[in-house]
Amino acid sequence: MREVASRLGVEAMSLYNHVANKGEILGGMVDLVVAQLDLPTDVTDWREAMRRRAVSAHQVFGCHPWLPMLLDSNGSSGPTTLRYYDWTLGILARAGFSMDGAARAFSLLDSYIYGFGIQQLNFSAADAPPEEMAEALLAFVPSETYPYLHKMASHAMQFGYDEEADFEFGLEIILDGLVRILGEGRPE
Repeated sequence: MREVASRLGVEAMSLYNHVANKGEILGGMVDLVVAQLDLPTDVTDWREAMRRRAVSAHQVFGCHPWLPMLLDSNGSSGPTTLRYYDWTLGILARAGFSMDGAARAFSLLDSYIYGFGIQQLNFSAADAPPEEMAEALLAFVPSETYPYLHKMASHAMQFGYDEEADFEFGLEIILDGLVRILGEGRPE
C-alpha cells in the first residue's frame, strides 16, 4: 500500500478512504483486465464461443502474465470477473454439460491456457530468439545420440516457431475431446 501511495503522491493511510485493503485494489486490477476478454455473444455454437474465449484469454494473459494467479486466488472478485465466470459456465451448461461437467470443462480449458502461458513466459524469458536457441541446441545435442531432438531443433531453425499454431493445436484437441464427451452422452 505504501508503494501505491508513493506512486500516487499521497499518504498510505489516505488510500483507505477509497479501498478497504490491498485485496480490493488487486480485485479492481483483475476486473479491469478481465474486461478485455472476448466473451462472444454473436455465436450460438458453444465450441466456437469457448475457442474465442480461450484465444482471447491467451492473448490477454500474454500481456498480463500476473493475471491468472490473481484471477483464481483473489477472494474479492468484481462484477466483471463474476460475469466472466458466469458467462463461461452458462455457455457450457446450455451446451448440455451438467454443472459439474461445465466446471470441469472450464477448469480443463483454463489449465491449458494458463500452462501454455507459463511455458511461453519461460520460453520468452530466454535471451535469444527461438531460432538462435535452436541453433545453440543443435551444437549441444548430437544427432547420433538424440536424433529426434536434433531433428526438432533443425526444423525450428529452418521454419521458426509459431506460438499461435502451437496454442491452437492443443486447444482443438481439448475442444474435440469435450465434443466427444457430449456426443457420448457423458456431459460430466
